[in-house]
Amino acid sequence: MEISQEARADDPWPGYFAGRGHPGALRIGSGAEGVVYRLGLGRVAKVWAGRPPIELTRRVYADLARRRLPFATPEIFEVVEHEGVLVTYERELPGAPMGRDHPEEEFGRELPAHHADALLTVLRGLASVPGTDAMRRLTFQGDDRPLWQGHDRFQDALAALVGRAVARNGDALAALVERTAGRPGAAPAARVRDYGAAPASRAPDFGAGVKRTLDALRSLPTGPVTAIHGDLVPPNIHVDAAGRPVAVLDFGFCTTAGDPAFEAAVTAAFWDMYGPYAEEHATELTRLFADRLGHPPETLAVYQAVYALISYDLFGMGADDGHFRWCAALLRRNLVFTAS
Repeated sequence: MEISQEARADDPWPGYFAGRGHPGALRIGSGAEGVVYRLGLGRVAKVWAGRPPIELTRRVYADLARRRLPFATPEIFEVVEHEGVLVTYERELPGAPMGRDHPEEEFGRELPAHHADALLTVLRGLASVPGTDAMRRLTFQGDDRPLWQGHDRFQDALAALVGRAVARNGDALAALVERTAGRPGAAPAARVRDYGAAPASRAPDFGAGVKRTLDALRSLPTGPVTAIHGDLVPPNIHVDAAGRPVAVLDFGFCTTAGDPAFEAAVTAAFWDMYGPYAEEHATELTRLFADRLGHPPETLAVYQAVYALISYDLFGMGADDGHFRWCAALLRRNLVFTAS
């Protein structure tokens, strides 16, 4: 979520909140799901952009709250509808975002130690929460059904999602993957190959890459099923002055129940998406999560390829869409997808 404390003259919502007993409501953030306003007294209001399954989301929040996690998670107090728009009144979460949700956000070459420690704390915490029925009933962004519908294994549910996602606009992704082959920025051969980075070479056959990824995904062993946030980008983790994580927010984009290795894999991949050292950071975090959390490197590489295949078209497919280009580049250097 993009953090902003800016008042807009044409924004009707502060007036609406004032009429409900919350004068001085301040817009503090916006994202794909909606806009958030600080109301004071420890509360915020979220004005939703679409029609999310609010009661299901509320149940997921309650499932998380039942566990004594080392960080706060959202809590919905009230749900109202105003002129066809859903509004939730929620607890204001403590701390400040670890970073901005913006392409210009740049990290230095050295990954801050407190970032790595915070990510490990969050990943371990979420992995301690058993997957619940409410989590299984959520739908991934851009899809048309609950992820687990008709499936008993997370890996099989993801494989079906890959099939639906590739059927949407896979030809466009295939063209971009092949067009970016061999361009500057591909991982050099000297990079640690055990952690998902492939050297630049000829373009992989897209259909064959999808098949390799699906075969590898379906062959993964059935493991624990735990809470998956699915979008642990820097602004969705709040930290205190010492850099310790005190809150995790914005569940819903890809929230589900599943293999905690999936959460670790995708977090490593997109923690730094567009910075000058993004590939180095992805490799470093993938190695860290494999070593410290016990996830096999090959499993992390599979899930990283899967994430690119299920999310590539969620924000657009134009030449200026950073996420679309990022997914193509990830596939181009992924060892599972390219069979390098």
